[in-house]
Amino acid sequence: MSSRKLGPAILHSVSYSGSWGQAFLSLDEFLARAAGLGFQGVMLMAKRPHLSPLDYDAAARERLRNRLDSLGLRTICLAGYTNFTCDLQHTEIPHREIQIQYVVELARLTAGIGGNLVRVFTGYDHPASSHLPQWNMVVAALKECAQRTAHLGVTIGVQNHHDVGVDYQSMFDLIQAIGEPNCRALYDAWAPALQEQDLVAAAALMAPVTAHTTIADYQLRPRYRYNAPVINYVPQTPYAQAVPMGEGFIDYEGFLRSMLEHGFSGSLAYEMCSPLLGGGSLENLDRYARKFLEYMERFRARTMAAG
Repeated sequence: MSSRKLGPAILHSVSYSGSWGQAFLSLDEFLARAAGLGFQGVMLMAKRPHLSPLDYDAAARERLRNRLDSLGLRTICLAGYTNFTCDLQHTEIPHREIQIQYVVELARLTAGIGGNLVRVFTGYDHPASSHLPQWNMVVAALKECAQRTAHLGVTIGVQNHHDVGVDYQSMFDLIQAIGEPNCRALYDAWAPALQEQDLVAAAALMAPVTAHTTIADYQLRPRYRYNAPVINYVPQTPYAQAVPMGEGFIDYEGFLRSMLEHGFSGSLAYEMCSPLLGGGSLENLDRYARKFLEYMERFRARTMAAG
């Protein structure tokens, strides 16, 4: 086992945003909740109803920084929401420029509140264009984002969420193509797990270029559509049901061990970013968050014991 250690455990504010009908907390309520649960930092949803740059002028940013300091939340990541391939059927709209400016503003906001990491996405596959032009578009946009924010001491972290670069080999290629020292992967296990890829091999390749990973666990629920003429059912894509950490099918033990062994020492965010088994009450949200911290405590103890 590598002598490296995992970074701090942080909580994603989207978990308490009400986005899937779950309980809603304001940003300040969420910060107090995260600290009370025992997290060392936070990943903040960089849009309303939490942390939109439209709503935080210099004075508000200073107040937020002081609040984070007072709660002992030292690790801060802003979760941006980008899609650099959007609306390609209307090329007169400068969507890439608009989103690059959004990312630059998030980097300023991140630095202003004491953070150094901005999460972004790539792009969804768009029917108005073929693969290579969209790939080049994403690479160019992310390269410019990194170049425009380097002086702020902020890393642009690319999560493997959208279609472009979602495969781990493609994500590795993407980071290499961008070629900026402050642009790194925020590589997660759940996407390759849903694609039935080898998580240990994926982690071995991605660990050296990954600054952070976001964690959520799932069980797969089979789905079928009734086909009346043959009096039978046609299999459909399974539903991914969010469950507490360690109760799903994703091999986080193998993934995290491989990440450590191959050079990863970044932070880990827990997110509840879809409907939860058991519902969206505050009590259930808190139960899931505590389960994650318990899982990580056991994992850290096992890795230390293994040397």
